[in-house]
Amino acid sequence: MTSYEEKGYEIVARLDRIPTWALNYIFIGILGVGELFTFFDIFNINVSWVQTAVVLLHATPATASVLEGPVVLGNLIGYVIGSLILSPLSDRYGRRDMLVITMLITALGSLFNVFVANYIEILAARTITGIGIGADLAIVNTYVGEVAPVKARAKYVSMIFIFSTMGAFLGIWVGLLLTTPPAPFPYGLPIALGSSGIFATDGWRIMYGIGALLAFIGILLRFQLPESPRWLLSKGRMADAEKIVEHMEKRAESKGVKLPKPSIIPVNLSGTKPVPYSEIFKNRLYLKRFAFLLPMWFLAYSTVYSIAAGLTSLLTAEKYSVPEAGIISAMGVIGFVIVGPVATFLGDKLERKYWLGIGAILTVIGGVVVGLTPNIIVDIIASIVLFFGFNIWVPIAYTWTMESYPTRARTSGFALNDGLGHLGGGIGVVAITSLSLILPALELFGVISIFLVIAAVIAIVFGHYTTNRRLDEVSP
Repeated sequence: MTSYEEKGYEIVARLDRIPTWALNYIFIGILGVGELFTFFDIFNINVSWVQTAVVLLHATPATASVLEGPVVLGNLIGYVIGSLILSPLSDRYGRRDMLVITMLITALGSLFNVFVANYIEILAARTITGIGIGADLAIVNTYVGEVAPVKARAKYVSMIFIFSTMGAFLGIWVGLLLTTPPAPFPYGLPIALGSSGIFATDGWRIMYGIGALLAFIGILLRFQLPESPRWLLSKGRMADAEKIVEHMEKRAESKGVKLPKPSIIPVNLSGTKPVPYSEIFKNRLYLKRFAFLLPMWFLAYSTVYSIAAGLTSLLTAEKYSVPEAGIISAMGVIGFVIVGPVATFLGDKLERKYWLGIGAILTVIGGVVVGLTPNIIVDIIASIVLFFGFNIWVPIAYTWTMESYPTRARTSGFALNDGLGHLGGGIGVVAITSLSLILPALELFGVISIFLVIAAVIAIVFGHYTTNRRLDEVSP
């Protein structure tokens, strides 16, 4: 063992012994603003798409869902491209710099969406936005997991996810306000602006403009982020890594935390190879994990995106009025908002894989009630359960996937599963939006839910354990 390796092992051990968040809390906010925009963009199409399809594409509200499927698929194909091509660059060139680049791409895609003139341009704009989002989510979750305390990785990934839920909430509610006609509550939003003036034709364009503004703010803030010490060590930048770890130790001690003696274990300090994916496909451990994580994400995202991007259109296809469908989606997102705090406080209390089972059960319950009951009050309550169910597992599974790969290929491993998994979301949305015209509501929501149920079974049967274990023990 060389003195260089000994020093590297010591720095990793010093980082792992810190039991609290030891960077400035403003960095959580900086990352959170970016994720707020990311989920604003994912969810803003949920309500606003009906107006886009009617005004720009001359569709009817009942047929808007069919046109939405390819647009969501294009966005998710972009997501896959960004995730698989751009995310590995953070394993080679650093987490911080790539976080700036991915947010810039996302901002430009959203700005393009403001000025689209036809269906092809909408597809292009959503694809560009997806490229940025796909890489951004992989890098953000990797970054947070690498600097968070060993016993609180899910907590801090979930804390960032709170901003994501805020973005989803804004995306749906701003869409309800700007793109739907007013109607008495609970059959709509009484103060909605979507039937008069510029909002009657261009409310959806204003929404994308808001998203672009949020993204450009996120870009400026991200320049303040420090680099991940684990990544710096993988590149041989020992002094830079130690400087950041020393700063983290001082911040922890300033809070009255007494740091224990470092528990030094040998860790792999090698940097990423020219092709980061080779670290996964040539290693039996990581290949085995990829073999079950990918189908898990692929199937689960079929459920997630069918509801997240398409619920309003699905409900209008089931003969709900646009204001009614919009208000059910908008109230349902309250369940999504609850996810962040629940996952933050409870995410590390239960092994990661079991959260998918909890989410699947609640999704089935919420979907069945929405499908069975034409009563809008009951549907709103069921929608809250539905949104909570299909999202509660997500930040914890983000953590789990990040933990499942080594520092030298961590973002690449996350990107492979999350990125390719989004193809399931795109294919699922296209299939579900087509089925919405022929299946009754109960059967439709049954099909949507079954994907997450199968994903949960795969995770519970084949999944490994990572909770409260050091990253280098889980993924050497």
